[in-house]
Amino acid sequence: MKARTLVIVLASAVALPVSARAARPNIVIVFTDDQGYGDLGCFGSQTIRTPRIDRLAAEGTRFTNFYAQIVCGPSRSALLTGRQPVRSGGWSMPASEVTLAELLKQQGYATAGVGKWDISNRAAIEERMPNAKGFDFYYGTLGANDSGRVALHENNTAVGETRDLAGLTRIYTDKAIAFLQANKEKPFFLYLAHTMPHSVIDASPEFRGKSKGGLYGDTIEELDFHTGRLLDALDRLGLRDNTIVVFTSDNGPWSNNQERLGPRHNGEIAWGSSGPLREAKGSSYEGGSRVPCIVRWPGQVPAGRVSDAIFTTLDFLPTFGTLTGFKPPRDRIIDGLDQTDLLLGRNPRGARDHFHYFVQNELHAVRQGAWKLILPNRKVFYGYVKDRGGNDVELYELVRDIGETKNVARENPAVVERLLKLAQSFPWPEKLLDPRIGLPVTPAAPKQAKRSAF
Repeated sequence: MKARTLVIVLASAVALPVSARAARPNIVIVFTDDQGYGDLGCFGSQTIRTPRIDRLAAEGTRFTNFYAQIVCGPSRSALLTGRQPVRSGGWSMPASEVTLAELLKQQGYATAGVGKWDISNRAAIEERMPNAKGFDFYYGTLGANDSGRVALHENNTAVGETRDLAGLTRIYTDKAIAFLQANKEKPFFLYLAHTMPHSVIDASPEFRGKSKGGLYGDTIEELDFHTGRLLDALDRLGLRDNTIVVFTSDNGPWSNNQERLGPRHNGEIAWGSSGPLREAKGSSYEGGSRVPCIVRWPGQVPAGRVSDAIFTTLDFLPTFGTLTGFKPPRDRIIDGLDQTDLLLGRNPRGARDHFHYFVQNELHAVRQGAWKLILPNRKVFYGYVKDRGGNDVELYELVRDIGETKNVARENPAVVERLLKLAQSFPWPEKLLDPRIGLPVTPAAPKQAKRSAF
């Protein structure tokens, strides 16, 4: 009864303007790795228990049409810069990009990055590492855990390697809580980018074998527990009411790579679920980039709400600019839109009616409103993506067909034409950055922008 009453009280405060007390909110982004749309209880999982994240959803707004990018590095550069990876570089993000952390630091915020960085080509290039990109403190790994181990950095210093992947979620959370404690008297930005559940996963002994979702479920339940620890720390420090908490994932689950992940985990389940969505990580179908998202800000963001408005990680930078007082850079295109009115419940549809889906430097699809158009003549695919569709135009009405099962292009030629024009109007950069994960062996010649895939 008490929990239900709390939801009602918070929801009734939604229409109030942002108060002077909340004019400079703290910001915490929890960014998991390869967690699918169907991998939380509040998003429909029947095998994974996530009581703390489910409670977060009840205390805030759950977004069901939220988009990241289709793979790790591009998703991180998009979130931090508000720019599509064809501009911000993904794994190859150049030092010239301006990050959310840099802009908040200029506003007097204390800033910390904890966990997976993955936008300096997985290399220790200081001008592209977190301390140079606005983070006062950094602890984590510059790359992924694909080899079964991670090399850790604290700020710019290498501090060793570990194969204890099960311990990373706890260690990262410990570092995050220590940052909160040290900076409770000033506004702060915490970007907690977990390594789990990417590629080589594991769970601590107290979580092993406890879920109904195999090893993957155990790993997510451990993430839920430590997310609860972080939320409890905010409460204990008196920071709850003036802290925006975002929980989301970098891309869809790696469920299309089972033949590789299974043997690496002794046949255990090591991948998540896209729920009702088609395909998974690396794909331009919905399972690749539509991910769970929850936002809580007591008394400001409506509690107990479910929103189907189109919302993306690109939108964080301009939205947080409005809420904290900075202006996005004016010398470059910002693809993100200011979604303040959506977050605060003033405009249920939000500022965004469209989204562009990229695979490396190729535009694969575009969504506007309920309609999504898959472009013809696509050539670039990640090798593990098995469902590549056809090579003709595909049109889906996502509101009625969330699983993209029925191509209705022939029945809706006017919609196809309108979305083709939207795709063709995308403002491409003059040069495209190298989309590869690792540094090239020899410097690559500058590439001309690919204007379209059709």
